[in-house]
Amino acid sequence: MADTDPDELERRIARTRAELAQTVDAIADRVSPRRVAERTVADVRHKAEHLVASVGDALGVTPRPVDYGKDSEVWEEEPPDLAPVLIGIGAVLVVGAAIVLWRRRRKRR
Repeated sequence: MADTDPDELERRIARTRAELAQTVDAIADRVSPRRVAERTVADVRHKAEHLVASVGDALGVTPRPVDYGKDSEVWEEEPPDLAPVLIGIGAVLVVGAAIVLWRRRRKRR
């Protein structure tokens, strides 16, 4: 008899509607462009911080807060030697450009 009680059925329907409304709101919040953009920005920021930290570790530089007041120096010790890194990046760019030009010339023949 409890299953056919109209008042109980109405309460169940109302509860199911409320649960469904919460589910739809949660889905809409999850897929909203604003939320997707916020999550993407947070993810990119986290990955960039990780990249900066790993590059700093590779160069032997530990990131620390910089105080630009009262004659403070950015580097307390000797600044890192970035010349080998810059030379390596330049070499990679030159080789990449040479490969692209070589492939273009090869295609034209």
